[in-house]
Amino acid sequence: MDWFKSLSNVLYIDLTRKTYWVESREELFSKWLGGIGVATQLYKEEVPRNADPLGPENVIIFAVGPLTGLYPLASKTIAVFKSPLNGYFAESHAGGRSALAIRFAGYGAIVIRGVSDRPIYVVIEDDKVRFRDGATLWGMRSTETVGRILREVTSGPGYRAIMRIGRAGERLVRYASVVTETYRHFGRLGLGAVMGSKKLKAIVVVGRKGFKVPDIPTYRAVYDEIYQLAVKSPAMKKYHDLGTAANILALNSIKALPTRNFSSGVFELAGEVSGEKLAETILARRVACAGCPTACVHIAALREPYPEEPYFYKVKFLSYDHEPLYALATNLGIGSREGFLKLLDVVEEEGLDVISTGVVLAWATEAYINGLISEKELLTKLGWGDYESYIKVVRNIVLQPNDFYKTLALGVEEVAKKYGGLDYALAFNKVEPAGYHTGPLYIISLIVGSRHSHLDSGAYSIDQELLASKKPLPTPQEAVERIVEEESWRQVLTSLVICLFARGIYKPEIVEKCLKPLGKSLSTEELKKLGRDIWVEKQLIKYSEGFNVLNVRIPKRVLETPTPHGVVDENYVREALKYFDLIINLSRKLKT
Repeated sequence: MDWFKSLSNVLYIDLTRKTYWVESREELFSKWLGGIGVATQLYKEEVPRNADPLGPENVIIFAVGPLTGLYPLASKTIAVFKSPLNGYFAESHAGGRSALAIRFAGYGAIVIRGVSDRPIYVVIEDDKVRFRDGATLWGMRSTETVGRILREVTSGPGYRAIMRIGRAGERLVRYASVVTETYRHFGRLGLGAVMGSKKLKAIVVVGRKGFKVPDIPTYRAVYDEIYQLAVKSPAMKKYHDLGTAANILALNSIKALPTRNFSSGVFELAGEVSGEKLAETILARRVACAGCPTACVHIAALREPYPEEPYFYKVKFLSYDHEPLYALATNLGIGSREGFLKLLDVVEEEGLDVISTGVVLAWATEAYINGLISEKELLTKLGWGDYESYIKVVRNIVLQPNDFYKTLALGVEEVAKKYGGLDYALAFNKVEPAGYHTGPLYIISLIVGSRHSHLDSGAYSIDQELLASKKPLPTPQEAVERIVEEESWRQVLTSLVICLFARGIYKPEIVEKCLKPLGKSLSTEELKKLGRDIWVEKQLIKYSEGFNVLNVRIPKRVLETPTPHGVVDENYVREALKYFDLIINLSRKLKT
């Protein structure tokens, strides 16, 4: 099958009617490449402005890109949906095998509409979609168990991906995740709750098709060049050796590691939960996403004795990186590696986003210490480092046995509005932040970023670069320009779709080379313009849904706890937000 024609196929699935069909959307893929570029346009077509995120009008869009299945590190799938956590356009990225499975099934995107009348799972295989009864899977606690069962659904050659939710998604916890291939996740912004609202327990995709590359000799030369960069680049070596867990000690050394609900940038037990210590003591193996030679997924072995059975143990394998270590260790005051893994195991079992869960637990600990909530609400005691009590709280977030837990399942901002402690409820536009407290540009990026994620623009790195170079902070306007420029280029990478860990390899000149053997010629200037256009499209969708950057709450805690650049000046941040709002309003005028 022709490379571009197969990429342009969009599979539409209607859960309400249990029907499906395929449409060729060459005009979309020709203009917007794929990935987030195409998914954004499909979202505009599908989701009405006032749609309920947990209602039938919301859709789930999975999209891959022109480099998927062709080049090293083109290993991610983009998911787009309306977030039940904050009510706006949302995206989440995941590795594993889903990207190659979708691509080799013959699709560039999948659009899932409607709501099933009963629990189901969907199997996409051999040009067919099967709607299978999911009643026996509904209510299963372990997402790993669900994955094992669904492996029996398909057999034979090809790429197979299994995307599924746990009980958190079924019970509509607003920060529920979707697990794929056990160790990868669509974590952020509540995709698991959207699947739960649709009574969709899982999606199985099997890809067995192929496609032709127009210019094979040129393609092979470009592939070899990128492969050599991937396996020899110092940047990628970091991801292979320690992964992002290497950030723990690095951030701690500059006093930028969020600790005990961002009350400090230094964790006295950081060495016990660092990437180095984990690699020495509990690292079992490394695995890679399909199509990636780096193997950045680090798997730890949790060894637990059977009750009353000496010398008999069960071993669980759990993937870890910087974000789980921040969310479930340093930010909760947990210095025990075993305690961290036990808590992580429960979060994974239930199908929760690890970052949001950790931030919610940190707020609950401080609120309990300050007397805003008691054992009556928590049904347990809480204290920093007490991982056994945290496990109980995580179970109750899913079970929701009382009004407090029903509110806790809505996210940290909603629970703080009701019970107090808003000053130390860490969220930006209701999105709980990742594990950095590096300086003002990072804080600005969490407010203005299209998904309020550290990956929008990587502004934590800009803070660190400024610190290392001893350069003064840029003006608020210059800070915004730099953040927007970086985020705009990342729209190109996530349209291709490239893992953002490889952003140091896929520079504009390399991207140009990648596209030429596929019959697509875009200059650096055209690529950058496309990235900016996609960025504008995403921002304007959110503004049309009621978002305004000037209305985003800045948690007081991040303005009180010193960063490596000192205490962040709120006026500096506010000036940056005003300038950003000016950019958006100008973009809106130019569009109309």
